[in-house]
Amino acid sequence: MKKHHIDAVVFDLDGVITDTAHYHFLAWKQLAEELGITIDEVFNERLKGVSRMDSLELILQFGNRQNDFTLAEKEKMAEKKNLHYCEFLKELTPSDVLPGILVLIKNIKAEGVPIALASVSKNASAVLKALQLEGTFDSIVDAAKVKKSKPDPEIFLTACSQLGADPKQSIGIEDAAAGIDSIKASEMFAVGVGNALHKADYQVAATDLLQWDMIKDRYKKWIEG
Repeated sequence: MKKHHIDAVVFDLDGVITDTAHYHFLAWKQLAEELGITIDEVFNERLKGVSRMDSLELILQFGNRQNDFTLAEKEKMAEKKNLHYCEFLKELTPSDVLPGILVLIKNIKAEGVPIALASVSKNASAVLKALQLEGTFDSIVDAAKVKKSKPDPEIFLTACSQLGADPKQSIGIEDAAAGIDSIKASEMFAVGVGNALHKADYQVAATDLLQWDMIKDRYKKWIEG
């Protein structure tokens, strides 16, 4: 195997392929308000890349209501949030694929490198369908297929495993700190989209700056140490 060979590229969904983070925020905000808790966009940053139940716990702790509900009640709340979210998802169209992503995917595929999706969203398939991207990814790993949420590496390791890829020869693309931690824990090369992702091996401010040639160049330097 060539030293600079790339086995796979694994994409996060929310904030990388499309920005459904705002829909998640609106859905959580709606639920929080029903519980008498007010959250804003700043607090919402803490929920990015975090599983549904863990997000609910953070909101309840924020409102000092973490001891007020049984597990069954919390599960019903999480399901209610998801129903709110699915309503917002109906507004999603192919025009909501983030800038530069389709070109990036096309360039990666042109070189025969397999791609996967690693998303903590249980609605990943519905989102891909709305964006008309079903069939684009060689593997999809969502919350239903893993036990541990990001920052645990399980989701990225599972994606690599399904593609028969060596994580140490693979690239992960994320927009959240928890996701970057997950990629690094799996020993992959981490590409960060956004600000303050200090642990990323390569970082760009926005998706339209994700150039395949640049990513490969930085990956090569990383491999060479």
